[in-house]
Amino acid sequence: MSGHSKWATIRRAKGATDAKRGAAFTKLTREIVAAAREGGGNPEFNVRLRLAVDKAKAGNMPKDNIERAIARATGQGEDTANFEEVTYEVYLPHKVSALIAVVTDNRNRAVADVRKLITRAGGQFDGAAVAWQFNRKGVIVIEKSPGISFDAIFEMALEAGAEDIQDGEEAIEIITEPDAFRTVRDALVAKNIPLASAELAMVPTTTSELDEEKTEQVMNVIDQLEELDDVQTVYHNLQLT
Repeated sequence: MSGHSKWATIRRAKGATDAKRGAAFTKLTREIVAAAREGGGNPEFNVRLRLAVDKAKAGNMPKDNIERAIARATGQGEDTANFEEVTYEVYLPHKVSALIAVVTDNRNRAVADVRKLITRAGGQFDGAAVAWQFNRKGVIVIEKSPGISFDAIFEMALEAGAEDIQDGEEAIEIITEPDAFRTVRDALVAKNIPLASAELAMVPTTTSELDEEKTEQVMNVIDQLEELDDVQTVYHNLQLT
């Protein structure tokens, strides 16, 4: 979950996938590889891999690409993947806390690129212990439309085990414990509820509110970070509206 409003982040990023499809496929491939290496190559028994495959399909990634990525991770392809996962705890400009999730085949390159961008923007890379400000949660976003009833979604999600359901102006945001995430998501899918996104993410326990100018400065840095090939996701506690 990137910030307090996941929907605000999704809306900001709309259209970026088509413009940068090659880079998007690179990130999707790395997530599939990391997930398969961690929990095996069968999506039925590996929740993280299933989510990565679902995200790849939603991003129009070809089936052959997905299968090749899984094969690479499990040593069945022509070449094997040599990626490692790293999470950097940083402060972005204006003391916005962030976790930067990286999947890389070159840790030295990754840390150099991230450090350079953070320090150049006036943030703090070293010694910023911010992980305690985030909890791992399931986050499901449903875009509002004439056929979507908050009351119905609320009842379905709560019955399936959701922890919190938030009614926003343009989207409904559902928060779950990690163990309940798949159950809640599958219950919504079974009722043909279209999901704007569904993922396990690091959700901030407190948020940072800035004025419009400073918020835009921070978001520009986040955009630059997410354009780096090695960076998968930037989780932050900036309040987005």
